Amino acid sequence: MPHAVTQSCVGDGSCVYACPVNCIQPTPDDPAFELAEMLFIDPAACVDCGACVAACPVDAIKPHLYLEESERAFLEINAAHFAERRDRPSLAPVRPRLRVRDRGERIHVAIVGSGPAAMYAAEEILTIPVADVTVYERLDRPYGLVRSGVAPDHRRTRRIAGQLERIRNHPRLTMRLGVEVGRDISHEALHASHHAVIYAVGSITDRPLDVPGAALPGVSSATAFVGWYNGHPDFAGRAFDLSHRRAVVIGNGNVALDVARILTVDPESLTDTEIAPAALAALRASQIEEVVVVGRRAAAQSSFTLPELIGLAATPGIELVADAAGVEADDHDPKLALLRELGPANGGRRITLRYLLAPAEINGAERVEGIRFTPQQLTEDGAPQPVAGSQHVHLDAGLVLTAIGYRGTAMPDLPFDEQTGTIPNAEGRVIDPATGEAMPRTYVVGWIKRGPTGFIGTNKRCAQDTVAALVDDYNAGALSPPARLASA
Repeated sequence: MPHAVTQSCVGDGSCVYACPVNCIQPTPDDPAFELAEMLFIDPAACVDCGACVAACPVDAIKPHLYLEESERAFLEINAAHFAERRDRPSLAPVRPRLRVRDRGERIHVAIVGSGPAAMYAAEEILTIPVADVTVYERLDRPYGLVRSGVAPDHRRTRRIAGQLERIRNHPRLTMRLGVEVGRDISHEALHASHHAVIYAVGSITDRPLDVPGAALPGVSSATAFVGWYNGHPDFAGRAFDLSHRRAVVIGNGNVALDVARILTVDPESLTDTEIAPAALAALRASQIEEVVVVGRRAAAQSSFTLPELIGLAATPGIELVADAAGVEADDHDPKLALLRELGPANGGRRITLRYLLAPAEINGAERVEGIRFTPQQLTEDGAPQPVAGSQHVHLDAGLVLTAIGYRGTAMPDLPFDEQTGTIPNAEGRVIDPATGEAMPRTYVVGWIKRGPTGFIGTNKRCAQDTVAALVDDYNAGALSPPARLASA
């Protein structure tokens, strides 16, 4: 096989359009695209042209001769994706160029936030020759979770920041850092100087863990821990007690595996990364020997992706083990097959994956000392429920991190859906729930639009859809000139 996609794939989709023979799937117009853990190269169709290698912003695609030993599993993963179907879908349609009705004026768009969704939206708007974009970012540095959410040792994934930087340097884009909408400037003021406002504020808080003891010192969110080791200004002053031999992470998505890896990897391997100096010093002094990552469901329902698991299993100096009780036997599921191959711990720092345990109570007098779990079993529809008459499982721990999902927060002067943690919208147009009508000149993109789903690259298609709606509204005359420009 000439080429393979590896674990740093961010689903950007640039490789799909670069490929001349349609060997990379799923395409961005395929409903499976948003749910795919990564993109895949068909070994039977690839002609070894290298166009995808040049197009990938994070160097995720490699010729098979250049794969490291830890990456060779991706040859099988790519091939297996196409094993049962040889009829490839048609080429992904290239979106037509945005066409804007000439009204003899420049179009001014404000974007709130500067993460991938915001920057992809800016990139799309800037394809319009008469458009100008101003990005408002509350922090003193841009790019959101690319900087504050991606682990420092995921070096290739973090290279997506280079692509965002190229967008930022466009001559018709202005970025205003340290400006918080609702504090430094109002929604109304943005409308007064822009034809439209796009909110791309993401989902910046965590779903809470609702069990007794969750407020004890030593219990924190994975988001806060990730922000701490990445030097995020909101969390840079935090301190985490790493003096106990065991930490527990509740939840088993990619973020859970990231924090478990950072807690157990040799700190010296992080010295040439962008990890915060204070976090590196704390990790060097850490006494943690084991991190237990716990999920309520069985292994087949693990939220982490197969590429993330492969990368973790290949990390030097870490023993990865899985509780066999929750790992089903299924030779056709590569994730389960890999989990069943993991050997027993032989000493040293390790990460233990445990399943079918629901947190019931966090124990401790003045700070966390342990956590009690209720064993679970799956019903016919796959939902976990307590095992009748079973004994609770207790784990001693000095640190408990919750990684059970992100959640959006309300923005001043905008509606908010408390159940979904999103701003109500239709195709990116913000909807007023009281009237069911679109709010004038107000749009959303990214996680605050659709919830915390997909990967970095998923935001590109999401941004294109929202900007297309914005342009349709402009062409229909729904975006009146901003007051300051109209009176000038």
